[in-house]
Amino acid sequence: MSGLRSILSSFPAAPPVRAVALLVLTLVIAGCRTNEKASLTTPPQAPTGASSYPTPGIVSPAPFSPVASGSGSVYAPQPIPITFSGTAPSSPNQPNITAKAAFLVDGNGRVLFEKNADTRLPTASTQKLLLGLMVAEKGSLDGTVTVTESDTWAEPTVMGLKPGETYTRHELLKAVLIRSCNDIARTLARDHSGSESAFVANLNQRARQLGMDSSYFTNSNGLPSPSGQYSTARDLAKMGAAALRNPVVRDAIGTKVHVFRFANGSTKTIYNTNLVLKNFPYCTGAKTGYTNAAGRCLVSSATANGKSVIAVVLGSTSPTVWVESEALLRYGLGM
Repeated sequence: MSGLRSILSSFPAAPPVRAVALLVLTLVIAGCRTNEKASLTTPPQAPTGASSYPTPGIVSPAPFSPVASGSGSVYAPQPIPITFSGTAPSSPNQPNITAKAAFLVDGNGRVLFEKNADTRLPTASTQKLLLGLMVAEKGSLDGTVTVTESDTWAEPTVMGLKPGETYTRHELLKAVLIRSCNDIARTLARDHSGSESAFVANLNQRARQLGMDSSYFTNSNGLPSPSGQYSTARDLAKMGAAALRNPVVRDAIGTKVHVFRFANGSTKTIYNTNLVLKNFPYCTGAKTGYTNAAGRCLVSSATANGKSVIAVVLGSTSPTVWVESEALLRYGLGM
């Protein structure tokens, strides 16, 4: 208040003028104070239609550049659509891909190979890369999550979580990206957004922010129910590029073997479902997917000799998906 009197002393005018000045200053000071918590509400975006974000060309930094992590969370940059440049050059050395669709892009966003890259197809659990990215971006990974009954309503691939059990978000995040457990996916989705349906709205919104304009998701795990979800090989490469920029996700998808500890103290050794990660030494990870409708699907990444690439194979069979994914990675790395 002494500061206020000092300011008022600079008004040598008549008392009415000082009174007006006092009223104005009081309102200004009061207006700077609030007991309300700041909030930001973003309405869900429609699942179809073009992105409302500008198209800036190649993302800078390059799509695979990592984002630094902060204490307790992973910083996420403002949403910028990921775009790739050019069309795949023809080459006699290109691998023969029998899968329904495939796409290959290097770390600078240059398209190296494409087959039906914009055809909308079911993609199964590959979409869990986006789930993992969203959980990591929200942060508080050391915080705990308590499993609910509805979280366990998933099949066929499950970890076996039970209602009432408590785990850290980081434990669940790593396990879902390594072993693709659908009960963990539902747990993380509900924890992230409050409910499965709310998470689906946020999932589609995040996809649009990444420039995935030909993708639509109906659940957190990639199972065919509810029906109607789809993506493309090109869109999944964008998702893979965004995932690789995140250090927590990148660590998880590159983990070959992990010991998961249940709430009761028992443990289970889980192995990465990505067999290219196991058999190709330059593979750095990514995500598998399989349903009867989608067939074998794989988003995979590799780095060697200063080069990085992402390959996407959709609608394949086993073991062809592993063979053709590795062939694409080798081709992109010039091997």
